[in-house]
Amino acid sequence: MTIKPKTRLTFISDENLPGAFGHGIALLMEGVEQEHSLNAAAKRMGMAYSKAWRIVKEAEAQLGYELLARDGARGSTLTPEGKQALATYRSIQQEMNELLCRRAHELELGHDR
Repeated sequence: MTIKPKTRLTFISDENLPGAFGHGIALLMEGVEQEHSLNAAAKRMGMAYSKAWRIVKEAEAQLGYELLARDGARGSTLTPEGKQALATYRSIQQEMNELLCRRAHELELGHDR
């Protein structure tokens, strides 16, 4: 069996709060980027709209800026800050995954045993 190392980063602002920005919010934001709708992005993930809304609001509160611009019935788009946050998150995640792949042999991970 081959084990493929991967990371799932979560940035936190307070140890007692849920993550400020992580895998789930990144997936929601990518969905909004494609669907232009938080509701459609949530449905695509099998998530209730109310949960998606809560996740976004919690992340925005912790980060101190809006991730999504909401336009009522017209849907949602990423704010410039939201786009930057998503791009930065994905870039850091990719760098971490590349590092893990380079170092995995030290634990004999990623290779057939």
